[in-house]
Amino acid sequence: MEEFGITIDALAASIEHDRRHPPLYRDARGNEWNGQGSMPGWLQAAKHAGVDPDFFRIEAKPIAQGGGAQEASGAPRQMDLFG
Repeated sequence: MEEFGITIDALAASIEHDRRHPPLYRDARGNEWNGQGSMPGWLQAAKHAGVDPDFFRIEAKPIAQGGGAQEASGAPRQMDLFG
């Protein structure tokens, strides 16, 4: 870390940022996007090929209370296989 100028504080801040902004989209190769910033190339390519970006939307983990049911509007299309 020292060689690249990475401090413990910077690493901790990066980890905390990732926890606050989990990925919303993931493809079969493990590419992820949290919906912030520009749409990544892999998702743009899929969109231009006619694939709805919501196909790559990650399903939220069920919450214990309320049965974990998703609302019909905007429901994710795939399960989070890596979470």
